[in-house]
Amino acid sequence: MRKVLHLFVLLIVIQTATYAQRPMSNSNIDSSFRVTVKTPQFNSGLAYLCYHLGKNLNIEDSAYVNNKGVVVFSGNRILPGGIYAFVFPGKRMWMDFFINGDRFIDIEIKDTANLPQSKITGADDNRLFFDYQNFIQVKGKEIEVERNAYNASITKKDSLKHEAKFTKLNKELSNFRDSIIKKNPESLMTLFLNAMKEPEIINKSPKTRQDTIDNYNYYKSHYWDGVTFMDSRIIRTPFFLNRLEHYYTELLPQAPDSIIKDLDYKLLLARSSPEMYKFLLNWFTDQYLYPKYMGQDAILVHLFEKYHSKGVSSWLNEKQQKIISDRAYMVMSNLIGASAANLEMVNPDGVLKPLYNLEANYTVVIFWDPTCGHCKEEVPKIDSVYRNSWKANGVRIYSVLSENERKKEWVNYIQEHHIEDWTNVYETPEMEQRVIDAKQPGFKQLFDVTQTPTLFLLDKDKRIIAKKLTWSQINDFLNTKRGEKK
Repeated sequence: MRKVLHLFVLLIVIQTATYAQRPMSNSNIDSSFRVTVKTPQFNSGLAYLCYHLGKNLNIEDSAYVNNKGVVVFSGNRILPGGIYAFVFPGKRMWMDFFINGDRFIDIEIKDTANLPQSKITGADDNRLFFDYQNFIQVKGKEIEVERNAYNASITKKDSLKHEAKFTKLNKELSNFRDSIIKKNPESLMTLFLNAMKEPEIINKSPKTRQDTIDNYNYYKSHYWDGVTFMDSRIIRTPFFLNRLEHYYTELLPQAPDSIIKDLDYKLLLARSSPEMYKFLLNWFTDQYLYPKYMGQDAILVHLFEKYHSKGVSSWLNEKQQKIISDRAYMVMSNLIGASAANLEMVNPDGVLKPLYNLEANYTVVIFWDPTCGHCKEEVPKIDSVYRNSWKANGVRIYSVLSENERKKEWVNYIQEHHIEDWTNVYETPEMEQRVIDAKQPGFKQLFDVTQTPTLFLLDKDKRIIAKKLTWSQINDFLNTKRGEKK
């Protein structure tokens, strides 16, 4: 099997940015910071001072370039440390630079085609940053040439030759990074280089399954070695969010308990850094508000109960808080493994048919509407698999009308499609009003019914074992369960 050579190089590129507008500063007040940029190639136009946060460039300030090619950004605040960017008029390119508690910075851009040759005074960390950029600009091209040559190699001799050169160049790059770290341990450049380091692979040629497991466990446990969650400067970079996403979506087991334990620890570490704490809690909440995998809504409930409901996210406005609380209340009663709420509804003849009175090995609860186009397509398919397979294996269907004002259409549909052997129920207007008067959650909240059809799968004790699946996914699930029993 042919090996693939990977290129781990921090490439600072000039590209179009996405912006999130912030208020402009008032130049008439005493400034706590001032960034002056001289760019002779421009003598007009609106320029921006931005900072990296997540995947976007966010605007810190904006100002016009004068006829001498000078633009001044200022404000009555101290700029948090991180990677900032001067965005040229026209928004076609930018230049990254460091701010680390620096208040008065002068930037002279001599050549827009070679930005690392620019001169910056008042922010000493940029000397290392530009030295690094200049080095990788050369070394990165050399590495890319060898990687392409390796991939194009036809003979084993050529492959070995280019692999050796590639390895040598990467080692030189690694040594250069290490020298910066060793000589400048307190610099912002060292902070960022450490944060970008990938853990070593302890077994580069794994032969057994245990070798692979050991590699994974070592990589995961050392993934954050270079990052301190007590330093908020790391969030104002273009790479921190990518590392966070990779860890929580690809590296960490996707079981809710594993994620909850890990994020609680990260938030505990970040408590002494308000900006880091805010960034993490916002990202975790956004990530699991509508999670990708079934069962991960338990993470949102945990975040709401332990953090948001305790008032720790005071930076969110009332609308944002409501979105989070409404979503948490919609899912906290129907988490995987929890007992389903007992629906006490009546059939078309007005006879009470509680959910918990239905005896079955498995119960499929379906919320649907006879006027819903998708329901019209799915209900006959569900009935077909029910008659051909589910019924004989002890599966029963508890069918709930989602909109009680459509009772007439519902009854007609039941009769026309001969689904009378389902347990068909609905909530009468009087029953609905009693729930409202008692200020109790309705069935739509208890089962998170925001669209139709919505399907749940319950075990014999009416515990929720699957939800929001299609009928075919439930069928696959049941077939798997039967196979496990056999």
